[in-house]
Amino acid sequence: MATAESRGVWEGRIVAGKFPLRKWLGGSEHSTVFLTERKEQGSQASQKVAIKLIPSEGASTERQLLQWRAAAQLSHPNLLRIFEPGRCQLNGSPFVYLVMEYAEEDLSQILPERRLTPDEVSDLLPPLLDALSYLHKSRVVHGRIKPSNVLAVGDQVKLSADRATSFAGAESRQRHDIYDAPETATGVISPAADVWSLGVTLVAALTQKTPPAGAEQAAALLESMPQPFRGIARECLQPDPKQRCSIAQIQARLQPLARSVPAPPEPAPPPVRHYRYSWRMLIPIAVLLAFGLGAYLFHRVFANRVSGSEATIVVARGPTQTKGSAPSPPAPPPASVEAKVLHEVVPDVPRSALNTITGTVKVSVRVNVDSSGKVTAAELASEGPSKYFARLALNAVQAWQFAPPQIAGQPAASTWLLHFRFRQTSVQASAERVRH
Repeated sequence: MATAESRGVWEGRIVAGKFPLRKWLGGSEHSTVFLTERKEQGSQASQKVAIKLIPSEGASTERQLLQWRAAAQLSHPNLLRIFEPGRCQLNGSPFVYLVMEYAEEDLSQILPERRLTPDEVSDLLPPLLDALSYLHKSRVVHGRIKPSNVLAVGDQVKLSADRATSFAGAESRQRHDIYDAPETATGVISPAADVWSLGVTLVAALTQKTPPAGAEQAAALLESMPQPFRGIARECLQPDPKQRCSIAQIQARLQPLARSVPAPPEPAPPPVRHYRYSWRMLIPIAVLLAFGLGAYLFHRVFANRVSGSEATIVVARGPTQTKGSAPSPPAPPPASVEAKVLHEVVPDVPRSALNTITGTVKVSVRVNVDSSGKVTAAELASEGPSKYFARLALNAVQAWQFAPPQIAGQPAASTWLLHFRFRQTSVQASAERVRH
């Protein structure tokens, strides 16, 4: 659907007599999405929601509405809520619409600017896995996991739900891109296909790239990822669906004590043997004990007699060097110590300024840090759409403090990218060290 037409002609119109099209949010060849409002049940207050519009095309329209109505019955904190599907007319043409929860941003908006840190991915994956586990237990497949369908609603990570389809209702369709599992081209849509899509999304989040077609190139890209994500991605992207890991196995991998391979079985305890002793067998044991006790008492008496004389032995706590002996080898140099953030400062933004934000304003600042951990220089790496928020971010980074990296026991300078996200509800910051 033409974006120019969507913006210029449709903004301001009202869908189904109750959903005003406030602002165009995006679209594709087949659909367009606007910001709108929805009255909360039993209240005059309105909430921001999104509305998707798709041209009505015969029998496929009824299938689409049935799919949306089924998806509206799904309920999970990490699934985007669906409020209402329906039919409408715009410019005399029939459409179907879907009203759903409004998300401020999605992962596809972040990845062109930077890749996620391992810590961010550790926070991102659990809610997605929880949502997928819920869908699969409900005998539903998502069918289209990709960065644009991984969304942020406030401080929550959510997965879109409008493509969710029951196992029985899943239909054959063409493979659109690398995010679709290979078997979808032959009409096979299953939970294993969702696992493939999750694996590609994981690779994209950590590398800003999708796995290439060549096996060697794909292996090289996966090798650049840290564990446990490298192993997870490798098991998600098995060409044979039966060889892919399950959602439960991925969740287990993310536990602190998870292993890449099953732990070896614990060795069986040795069998307990029971012996019968006769009084004759105890005689040599008693003799040995008596001899040992006598030797101990002799040693104690002798030690008391030489106490305080030159025969007293002092045990040193460290290595010593006696006359004529070779010097002790020097201690090995200390290992390198990674840098980290000690103190971060987010800009103090007036409420009146935050209220002007729609979605997320993103600013990135590159800083040079000296060997004492203080910021010595800062410049904008990505200014974003607002010079006002860029200036606030640039001022805030001056107060950041770092634990400098230590190389061979000596503190060293470092360079960082500091990322700021300004939303109406919050201001967040994250740091990424620049490797030279």
